[in-house]
Amino acid sequence: MNAKQQVQNLLDFIDASPSPWHVVNTIEAQLATQAQTWKRLDETAKWILQPGGRYYVVRDDSSIVLFVQGQRPLVETGFKIIGAHTDSPGLRLKPNAASASDGLLRLGVEIYGGPILATFTDRDLSLAGRISYKNDQNDITSLLVKFDQPLLRLPNLAIHMNRTVNEEGLKLQKQTELPLILSALTEQQLPQACFSTLLQQQSGIASERILSWDLAVYDTQKGTFWGSESEFYANSQLDNLASCHAALQALLADTVTQTDSTLVCALFDHEEIGSQSNKGADGSFLPDVLQRIAHSSATDGEDYARALAKSFMISADMAHAYQPNFPNAYDSGHKVSVNKGPVIKVNANQSYSSESVSAAMFADWCKQAEVPYQTYSHRCDMPCGSTIGPITSAKLGIRSIDVGSPMWAMHSIRESAGVLDHDYMIRVMKRFFAA
Repeated sequence: MNAKQQVQNLLDFIDASPSPWHVVNTIEAQLATQAQTWKRLDETAKWILQPGGRYYVVRDDSSIVLFVQGQRPLVETGFKIIGAHTDSPGLRLKPNAASASDGLLRLGVEIYGGPILATFTDRDLSLAGRISYKNDQNDITSLLVKFDQPLLRLPNLAIHMNRTVNEEGLKLQKQTELPLILSALTEQQLPQACFSTLLQQQSGIASERILSWDLAVYDTQKGTFWGSESEFYANSQLDNLASCHAALQALLADTVTQTDSTLVCALFDHEEIGSQSNKGADGSFLPDVLQRIAHSSATDGEDYARALAKSFMISADMAHAYQPNFPNAYDSGHKVSVNKGPVIKVNANQSYSSESVSAAMFADWCKQAEVPYQTYSHRCDMPCGSTIGPITSAKLGIRSIDVGSPMWAMHSIRESAGVLDHDYMIRVMKRFFAA
């Protein structure tokens, strides 16, 4: 595929994945179309792995680790890992969300991570996620739900009532001004009953069987190309589904056949809220999987430690592209540009895991792949974000690099990036797996 086809594939991937639970489901659907067979592993069952085998394991529906078992012993090759995250900042529905006020049914939301709240106003919003219910066998199970139609809205306050909005910016009171309008409501209708009926209609599950849910608010507008030459693209969740998609494409590449090394893609939920969960990067998910891979090949404790010492991880998360309207937000020596290649992210205080050796190794892979690269450092007088890189590198004791494709409007409901950069990132990830 050329660069534009790769990005169209990415936009389709994002449009099919409005929640972390849908991300994993979309990945599973893609695995089913591959010529090579991918086997899903159960964490409660014994694993019997074969050299060259393709496997994946899912934890709690929204984190997934995929791997190709290497032909050579782990102690000789170590693991080659690409890590990214399936979640994005936004709004999540509260448990008792429905309320009535002045003839309108509204849904209360909680802020997940650090979204730019103003960007959620005046958008065609809807809901996606999973519901948990009791099935006919009286077991608790889960089902994905996605409302395709615009269901919700957060109307802005008219400028006549907020005269300073253009000078001071839109500020939303998080408890009282974020509830989303769902519908008109008559006096006879009960808010929670109306919402339960809506879930029943969408899921096909009787409302009395539905016990709980995880529902995210998403923008129904599809991804698109923009610019005079369609050199840019826009969608929600580029941070960080663009990195997930790039890692997946590298792992599914035709060049990944009889690989000597064990190749791993670890895509975690909960990065945007600190990664501290059973399925986050600060949890046991990836260490558990790597240890079980080692155990299946009779790699003992000392050899497993030796294998980790030979391992490398690319922590892939998006990077801040220079926006010339806001020059004071950037370090003048580290202005990275859209469509100029992957960004090596450096922070002396280890908000990023990059150091000189890992940076040099990634730069060399870029050169081998004939891909340009850039280096980014945050302004010293502004707080720097972090990634799964330092967390995972510290937990496993392996060398790591933090990289990302440059983008604009990170954490907006509508983010933008460059068409060439996504193809560049896939190419260097392929080179990493082949190195």
